[in-house]
Amino acid sequence: MFTLQHDNDPKHTWLHNNSVTVLEWPSQSPDLNPIEHLWRDLKMAVHQRLPSNLTELERICKEEWQRIPKSKCEKLAASFPKNTHGCIRSKGCFY
Repeated sequence: MFTLQHDNDPKHTWLHNNSVTVLEWPSQSPDLNPIEHLWRDLKMAVHQRLPSNLTELERICKEEWQRIPKSKCEKLAASFPKNTHGCIRSKGCFY
C-alpha cells in the first residue's frame, strides 16, 4: 500500500475511482511546493527572450534553468519548515 501526493487537479478523478490513497494537500500551494517559485522565475525569464520555435524554446529553457543560482534553491528549501507550519496554522490557506 502507498499514499500518493499530487496537485489535487480535478482531472485526477481516476485516483479516487481506483481506491488510491491520496495525501491531502492544498492545490498548487507555492507555500508547500517551493519548486513553483522556480517555475515562475523560469517562465518569466524565457518569456523575456521570446523564443520563436520549439528548438529555441528548449535551448532557452535549459540556459535559464542553469542560471538559477544555487543560493535561490537553498533559500527556498530553508523556507519549507516555516511555510509548512504557517500553512498548518492557516488550515491550508495561503498565509
